[in-house]
Amino acid sequence: MKKDSAEDIIIVDHLSKSFKLPTERSWGLKQAIFNRLKGIKGYTKQEVLKDISFNVKKGEFLGIVGRNGSGKSTLLKILAQIYVPDSGNITIKGSLVPFIELGVGFNPELTGRENVYMNGAMLGFSNEEMDKMFIDIVEFAELAPFMDQKLKNYSSGMQVRLAFSIAIRARGDILILDEILAVGDAAFQEKCNQYFASLNKNQTVILVTHSMENVRKFCDRAILIDQGKIIKEGDPEIVADAYLKLF
Repeated sequence: MKKDSAEDIIIVDHLSKSFKLPTERSWGLKQAIFNRLKGIKGYTKQEVLKDISFNVKKGEFLGIVGRNGSGKSTLLKILAQIYVPDSGNITIKGSLVPFIELGVGFNPELTGRENVYMNGAMLGFSNEEMDKMFIDIVEFAELAPFMDQKLKNYSSGMQVRLAFSIAIRARGDILILDEILAVGDAAFQEKCNQYFASLNKNQTVILVTHSMENVRKFCDRAILIDQGKIIKEGDPEIVADAYLKLF
């Protein structure tokens, strides 16, 4: 467990987020104007996150759990500055590397090798630096025979392995992972486990997962989100038990 005196590296303060879901289609400009004059909105408002507040300490491994549709992935996308919240504030003290959606930053028409160098450049590495770490990336991903094939011929599992192998070499203070351990075979998952176990106290990790085994094994603290609200926070064992009781 990390010391309570550690500095807060992420502060989430009264965060809320909603989306507009269309309920009917306006056929043409005339109908749209008519609907507006009549006060017909044509959409419903879905509140995804409702007044979320929590802190993450430097070097902490935080697990975020919840049922499908609870708001977990939306929260990560706000932390990664993909979405903008409706209200509330986020303070991030450090560089953040998000690993949220499969294929983001990849070009399916390029080879695996070309995508490694392109992603490395996006993460701030020079070609010379990528040359030095290329073999380690390929070996971790176990994709040596496929590096000169186009990415569009890779399975989703192969793409995740390659992306994760690149992401963990980024110069980031905070690593955000969304269900990375749900993809890949047992051997790759074991490599991920070994990587998590080797993290030093300077690396902060936020992991969204449905695996309570991983929450118990790796997390210093966990948060349970349900219907857009935090309903349990603290010891991973207690949070994992609370999650399982939702079903």
